[in-house]
Amino acid sequence: METLKTPDRMIRLAVDLVNTKSLDPEKLTSQEALREFLLEHGEPTATVDEADLAQVKAVRERIRPVFHTAPAEAAGILNDLLAEYAVRPYLSDHDGSPWHLHVARPEATWADWLAAGTALGLAGFAAAHGFEAIGTCAASDCERVFVNPAERRPRRFCTPTCAGRTRVASHRARRSAAGGA
Repeated sequence: METLKTPDRMIRLAVDLVNTKSLDPEKLTSQEALREFLLEHGEPTATVDEADLAQVKAVRERIRPVFHTAPAEAAGILNDLLAEYAVRPYLSDHDGSPWHLHVARPEATWADWLAAGTALGLAGFAAAHGFEAIGTCAASDCERVFVNPAERRPRRFCTPTCAGRTRVASHRARRSAAGGA
């Protein structure tokens, strides 16, 4: 299991993991779907079973509230995950891979690895950018999450598509309220 090449990778992994279940259908529906998710996130040798799938979904639900709660509560969630799963970082070059950091036990399951890495990534992001940079899409028909490191551009939507749909709906509602003028 490869861990923490860059903090950005773990932040992206946290966002993508939470977004595997939103108003859209569940994306982690099988062992193969989990293996594909891990493959898309740089884990080419991922071998998973039904227990891994259930445990990863449980980790996802523990991380989800970080995007929805007040800073103190989000910090508490991340601190709990770090206390439970993270270990002192160590360097590894296992399986012929380049040197990289691990933040989970050598025998960690995929769920343990995801909990440790994503909690560390989100904690570092919150420390650098504040919890206001960790958000949920403002579109009424979306509950995807995102992070926004930009300091001068507050972000309210997960994608330009959600922003555009919301603007069009708002425009149409204003026109309708004005009598269609």
